[in-house]
Amino acid sequence: MLNIYKTIDNSLYEIDDFENGAWINLIDPTEDELHRVNQALDVDMDFLRAPLDDEESSRIEKDDGHVFILVDIPMVEEEEGSYVYYTLPLGIIILENNIVTICLKDSYIIDQFKENRVKNFWTFKKNRFVLQILFRMATRYLLYLKQIDKMSSKIERQLHKSMKNKELIQLLDLEKSLVYFSTSLKANEIVMEKLLRLEFIKLYPEDQDLLEDVIIENKQAIEMASIYSNILSGMMDAFASIISNNLNIVMKFLASITIVMSIPTMIFSFYGMNVGLPMQNSPYAFLMIIGLTILFGAIAVFALAKKKMF
Repeated sequence: MLNIYKTIDNSLYEIDDFENGAWINLIDPTEDELHRVNQALDVDMDFLRAPLDDEESSRIEKDDGHVFILVDIPMVEEEEGSYVYYTLPLGIIILENNIVTICLKDSYIIDQFKENRVKNFWTFKKNRFVLQILFRMATRYLLYLKQIDKMSSKIERQLHKSMKNKELIQLLDLEKSLVYFSTSLKANEIVMEKLLRLEFIKLYPEDQDLLEDVIIENKQAIEMASIYSNILSGMMDAFASIISNNLNIVMKFLASITIVMSIPTMIFSFYGMNVGLPMQNSPYAFLMIIGLTILFGAIAVFALAKKKMF
């Protein structure tokens, strides 16, 4: 999908053709759309195709006056009643008169700009636009990390009384998401530090402050991801033991019930034998047997309860 946007009189409009100062947004583009951008703006095809490979690593390059920035942005999708967190490459190409963004899927970060919900956003201020994308990317990482922490706390409460593997699998998925986030955040940090150090992009003082804020937010996200990952790893080990212990408690309870239930069966079995037994001819024999059954059953329950078998 190819969309072209331009800020006109402080409002964002979608236009039909390429113009100076426009923002070209590509979402899972076709080959025809890639060639159209390549021919119209003379953009390197390698720059256009790189973000479409979800295994591409974050980096920054400069070629023929064009600056190519590749970063990993956080994504979330709902699958079978739970949320899956992962990352996707987002390519940003700064041209002389335009800026191009490429990604495999729609993202909340880019949607904020498309819906004109970002203050002080103009398509012709390309460098500021890049920094605004990076800032919202870092804050989105922080938001998703907090959501992961809340989900892990909710699963932890369920694990206290669970004997199934479902919750452990959910924790494993969250831990995997944290690994993806941590790896992407560290790669993004290198790109941001290069932006701060190298002169690929001309930064005004306010842009410099914004980039430093982005780096701080990114570092905070890295620390949060590391802490949450360590907590989840320890939690999974602990609750694997808890699940096993819960199963042992249930088996112990069932064994205790079996012992108690075997007492009346044993007493009635004695009086079902074809041999002479005490009080077998008494009219109160049945009531006495019931009484003995209750008595021995109560003794067994008391003894098991004292040993905390229940």
